[in-house]
Amino acid sequence: MIRRVTSLLPRPSWKQVGVSILIAGLGLVGAMALSQVNQDITLMYTEYTLGATELAHISANVIRFRTTIIRSLEAQTKQDFERITVGLPEQRAHIQHAIDRYAAASLRVSRSGRSEVDDLRAVKNSLDDYFQAASKTVALMTQMWTAATPQEATALRHQAEIQAIDNSGPKLIQVSLALDRLLETIADVAKDLRDEGVQTLSDTSSALVLGSFLIALLNLFVGRLPETARPVESPAPGSGNGKTAARPHRMEKEYTDPALRQN
Repeated sequence: MIRRVTSLLPRPSWKQVGVSILIAGLGLVGAMALSQVNQDITLMYTEYTLGATELAHISANVIRFRTTIIRSLEAQTKQDFERITVGLPEQRAHIQHAIDRYAAASLRVSRSGRSEVDDLRAVKNSLDDYFQAASKTVALMTQMWTAATPQEATALRHQAEIQAIDNSGPKLIQVSLALDRLLETIADVAKDLRDEGVQTLSDTSSALVLGSFLIALLNLFVGRLPETARPVESPAPGSGNGKTAARPHRMEKEYTDPALRQN
């Protein structure tokens, strides 16, 4: 049955086959380009737009952590100090988890040579230094509230204030600078992805335009090629069935003598 249906279908010409291949190829090129652009757009949103937002939250949480340390220095009672500092471990864990989530993404190197891996490592190192300095400040304040004499408590408070200003403060600035560098690298990498998407769309558009012109030329000129002439057949005399038959040609010889012509 399938062979019978296939035998009834017209056999495509080489021009039809060529045009079909060109159309299928152009469709494949367009689909691949759109898929690549969609992948780049998804990557820019999930790993760079959301990543930059996450880093902004990290910066805000670090400032909040710093503010909590300053408030603990101003506490007038031990109960106030414990109430203020009770949330410090949770704040630190939240900052660390945000850094780990960003580190789990696919980090890249921009065309200008900026590396997300290197900048993220600098952020981690600066955060570790700052948290160590802040922990020392909290430790000094904890000792102050258990000091044996008021003079010892006053000395410990003074040490904690110097630690918070002269040691923790510069380290906090290093954290801010490291986050700024990482954000600049993220913007640089995102720009590279955008440029790649624009270039892909430009190349695909050029390929589609050229392919369309080529198909149009094939349709206009290849179909006008001259075909081999066939002999014209005429209906046979006395045949009513409409069939044609080749007309016989008889060569007659001309005779000048009338007597020979009659024979």
